[in-house]
Amino acid sequence: MLRQDINELLTRTGPGTAMGELFRQYWMPACLAEELPEDGCPPIRLKLLSERLVAFRDSYGNYGLIDEFCAHRGASLWFGRNEDGGLRCPYHGWKYDTTGQCVEVPSEADNSSFAENVKLTSYPLVKIGDVLWTYMGDPATQPPLPEFEFALTPPEHHYTSKRWQQSNWLQAFEGGIDSSHVTFLHSGGLRSDPLFKGAKGNQYNLNDTKPFFEVADSDGGLFVGARRNAEEGSYYWRITPWVMPSFTMVPPRGDHPIHGHFWIPIDDENCWAYSFDYHPMRPLTEAERQAMVDGHGVHSKNIPGTYRPEANMDNDYLMNREKQRTGEWYSGVEGIAIQDSSLQESMGPIVDRTKERLVPADSGIIKARQKLYRAATALRDKGVTPPGVDPAHHHVRSAAVVLPQKEAFLAAARDDVRVRPGFPISSV
Repeated sequence: MLRQDINELLTRTGPGTAMGELFRQYWMPACLAEELPEDGCPPIRLKLLSERLVAFRDSYGNYGLIDEFCAHRGASLWFGRNEDGGLRCPYHGWKYDTTGQCVEVPSEADNSSFAENVKLTSYPLVKIGDVLWTYMGDPATQPPLPEFEFALTPPEHHYTSKRWQQSNWLQAFEGGIDSSHVTFLHSGGLRSDPLFKGAKGNQYNLNDTKPFFEVADSDGGLFVGARRNAEEGSYYWRITPWVMPSFTMVPPRGDHPIHGHFWIPIDDENCWAYSFDYHPMRPLTEAERQAMVDGHGVHSKNIPGTYRPEANMDNDYLMNREKQRTGEWYSGVEGIAIQDSSLQESMGPIVDRTKERLVPADSGIIKARQKLYRAATALRDKGVTPPGVDPAHHHVRSAAVVLPQKEAFLAAARDDVRVRPGFPISSV
């Protein structure tokens, strides 16, 4: 179980909270680049860390992320006209550039300097890969841009999606470092999902339902090792890296693309699940990319024009009891992503962790909570920079390897869990 005060600290991410301030030390996904597809396109509403914002791409191609509400009388700038290098409020014509600076107040005299003294809250917005990234912290401590491998591969090598999840970020994230549920919840997917099936490691997963866990510190977070029996004298290790605050990578399967997630708080009861696939050595095939678009692997099939999954809590995730009975879908819900979100959302918006009964298989989750708590309180109380801010901490990979039983997983797999340009992923 977890003390209620610690649960509160870890789950509340609004302005002025310890965990909210922790998130603000990092570059994090704000939206997908596809949401602002061209110069001068319509702005979009964003809510991040309980803060209401609008993102836009001005007529010159510059990206902006600013307070949603006009400084004049509070009208939403989502209604704004994106024109001539700025976003103009249609109520009284006040216009803002991508830095939030007011550049025009039409009702003022031509020689007035009034607009110069009006500036909205703004944050940088930078395109890397398929994602527009933002940093919402103190500009004086803004770190270098992120260097996650998936975002730096050629466009044909990666695919990124997002979905709205109706739960607190922490219970979504904790699923991302929990390997023990795969043997049960995702057993159908291991056999049939086009982005998973056929890998030798799947059989190790299905045959051994009692994985042993070891957790090791990394510069940016943790490595969570899940050990299962393989051939005589050897173990099958699935190694999941976590980079603070919420980047996780799923260990690969065969030559399938490697995949992972970011879990980004919208507010305390909702989050964005950003999911990516990439292959460092080759382009994604047409079939792989189509499978991702269709909601296979770690992705979801969303309602057209939105980022809400078609299978959601309002329709009971399209539960199929017959397929649950036959084991085709262990929980009766189709798709890896929705199998996860259905159960995480079923816990309620913020799960009451004072009632938990954790077991050794939860050691990764326990260590992650401890590390988050220590980092958030050290930042709050002493101004200590948390792990994972330095882009050098981003140079990690997940791995799936078979090792002799006598070898320690991280020592034996040290090269397998770091980015080595020109070297393939380590996968079984």
